[in-house]
Amino acid sequence: MQVSIKWLKDYIDFTETPEELADKLTMAGIPVENVVYTGEGLEKVVVGKLTEVRPHENSDHLQICTVDVAKGEPLTIVTGAPNVQEGQLVPVALVGAHLPNGQKIEKSKMRGVLSMGMLCSAEEMRLDLDALPESQKNGIYILPEDTTVGVSVKDVLGLDDVILEFELTANRADCFSVLGLVREISVLTGNPMHFPEIKVNEDDAADSKDLISVSIQANDLCRRFSAGVLKNVKIGPSPKWMQQRLEGAGIRSINNVVDVTNFVMIELGQPMHAYDYDEITGHSLTARKAVKGENLHTLDDSSRVANGTELVIADAEKPAGLAGIMGGLESEITEKTTTVVLEAASFYGPNIRRTARSCGLHSEASGRFERGVDVTETPRAIKRASQLLQEMGACTVCKNIVDVYPEPVVPVKISFTASQINRRLGTKLSGDVMCDILKKLGFGIETVSDESYTAVVPSWRNDVTRWEDLSEEVAQVYGFDEIPSTTPHGRVMSAGQSKKQYFIEKMKAVLCSLGLDETASFAFTHPSMYDKMQVPEDSMLRTAIPIMNPLTDEYPLVRTTLLSSVFENVVRNLSRKNEDVRLFEIAPVFYPKSLPVTELPDEVMKAAGIITGRRAPLGWNQVNDEVDFYDLKGIIEELLTALSIKRYTVEVGEHYVMHPGKTAVIKKGNDILAYIGEVHPAVAEAFSVKKKMYAFEMDVLTLMKHSEEHFNYTHLPKYPAVSRDLALLVDRDLPAMDIEKVIKKNAGPYFKEVCLFDVYTGKQVDSAKKSVAFSLLFQSNDKTLTDAEVDEAFGKIVFEVEKLYGAELRA
Repeated sequence: MQVSIKWLKDYIDFTETPEELADKLTMAGIPVENVVYTGEGLEKVVVGKLTEVRPHENSDHLQICTVDVAKGEPLTIVTGAPNVQEGQLVPVALVGAHLPNGQKIEKSKMRGVLSMGMLCSAEEMRLDLDALPESQKNGIYILPEDTTVGVSVKDVLGLDDVILEFELTANRADCFSVLGLVREISVLTGNPMHFPEIKVNEDDAADSKDLISVSIQANDLCRRFSAGVLKNVKIGPSPKWMQQRLEGAGIRSINNVVDVTNFVMIELGQPMHAYDYDEITGHSLTARKAVKGENLHTLDDSSRVANGTELVIADAEKPAGLAGIMGGLESEITEKTTTVVLEAASFYGPNIRRTARSCGLHSEASGRFERGVDVTETPRAIKRASQLLQEMGACTVCKNIVDVYPEPVVPVKISFTASQINRRLGTKLSGDVMCDILKKLGFGIETVSDESYTAVVPSWRNDVTRWEDLSEEVAQVYGFDEIPSTTPHGRVMSAGQSKKQYFIEKMKAVLCSLGLDETASFAFTHPSMYDKMQVPEDSMLRTAIPIMNPLTDEYPLVRTTLLSSVFENVVRNLSRKNEDVRLFEIAPVFYPKSLPVTELPDEVMKAAGIITGRRAPLGWNQVNDEVDFYDLKGIIEELLTALSIKRYTVEVGEHYVMHPGKTAVIKKGNDILAYIGEVHPAVAEAFSVKKKMYAFEMDVLTLMKHSEEHFNYTHLPKYPAVSRDLALLVDRDLPAMDIEKVIKKNAGPYFKEVCLFDVYTGKQVDSAKKSVAFSLLFQSNDKTLTDAEVDEAFGKIVFEVEKLYGAELRA
């Protein structure tokens, strides 16, 4: 947003320099990024009259000009421009001038003739070449015949102005207009505004309501739609003062009708559009959603195919414009236009932003709609545009304005107290001072009691919604530099990891040391993942929280299982020819208490991982064996050992993602420490993986619960250990873990450990049986054990396993 000081001074008087005004606005939360003097470099460029032009005696292309600049003797200036003639008025750069293009003017001899300055072209003065006629783009710039000799060219060209370039935040939509800025300047300087009265003489007998009909079909995207009709329109250039104001705002003059709509947009902040009435089919305009596939032909002569989400202004047959962004080419204003429809509306900002981005088409209008416009301004904008054109003698104004306003805006009311605002700002302002500031900003104030007030928010301040916003308004006007500085204070606490964080870091370190790579994933997933992983239909895992604004269509849900993320990462690696994958992730999953969500979900920390591929790195001295179930079991057992979790059991188990019969659960008491197993072939096929994968899943809090924190240390034993081997013939389906339990229970006080070292099925063993061999270790801390003491414990073990499981002792 940029605006000229001249335009601001049209509506308010102030004595501050541009820099002083910029500082005040910036401190009030309306940042001025830059102050630009439009005539910089033209201080010593004046209007001169060519009294004589003669050829240079020593050159076939130079000419010697005698120039009257109304300052003493005429100047002699040598020029190579072919378009100079006696009697012309031209810009003359005097000696000492430093032109905008960087050229410094000095006395110089050209082929023996002393030149006392330079005649300037448009390019040398840095004028906008695109806005000039072809005759003025090349050669010396020729000034109008009624220009006064000797005056500064800045005054003649309207470059005696200063431009303020604002870097406004998106919430201050009201300041994207001259009127909004003038309001703020009035409060900061204490000077009153003198905005012109908007008054239209409806001097045409026709009624706009009889000539044009407007309607809204997309009420969610268009809150108000207003239109007025002008007849007997005369298309021509707009007045010089208006062209200069628009140029100061960075907008090029086109013709009087288009210039007026742009002028009103910058002045009031309300974008407008003008249609050629005769090109509107059916003489009706409707705000509706575009039909998917229909053509959108805009003023930039580009055609776009609608995707069905855009808002358009359509006539009876086709779109006549892309709402809030750019009008249609077919209904644009041309020299043949005689009747004009002026349209002003209020559109839904987010839709305008999405459409502008998808079309790659940003405009001054779309920028304002994106930030929000004052819905009450649409009829006023039409009246202001009609007034300006009528004052130019360019039209007659039809009676009435067609206005569709389905749901009028109700003013926002905010309750606050003076003590609330003082506590937040660290001030001691009275309620009267606060109310006076808010009134100056356009807020209505209703006094409830000595300390309590209700502020009625003006229609143009859609960014103010709560009392904290009111405190900011008070602070900005009162002055941040007037608010005393205070040193923040509070109790400083040393930072550190929680017990849970430390435990998780330890898990990560151990798993990485065992050859696994840690991954980090988004906590989102897709419903199809539950089908691929064979999650039961009635499982709570399928009750996932839907995301209102997902990052992509691939992740519309918050995950309830960490395995979905791990599978995605494994598949991503395999698809990139990384065949040996060992991944794990420790991260939260989320279980909603109910849907739709009314309270925060339960956040549960899980650990999961998958291994697949070769057991050892590829090498000439390595075997090419693939990992199997026992590789994963070993990894998990090493992890449990590092976490000081002991005396657990390994049992046959089930898991939705794992192969039946090839799945184990590691338990301690009734708590499940881990699921480990081979990934179900159907799951692997669903992910298009043809090799075997082995997965694990654990609950971090359960692991923490059983991790020992306190340890009792004992001396290393002095006395030797005694080992016994126990070979048994048992039923083929009997788990070895059951035998181990009997051994531990009956092995007596000197028992230390048991290890299964052999399982055999074959020719020497019945097909319904298997042979299992255990190594038992006995040791005392006080003495050397005798064979009799060990044999007693060994015999009791044999007796119990024979009794419970019908086991046979093998020699």
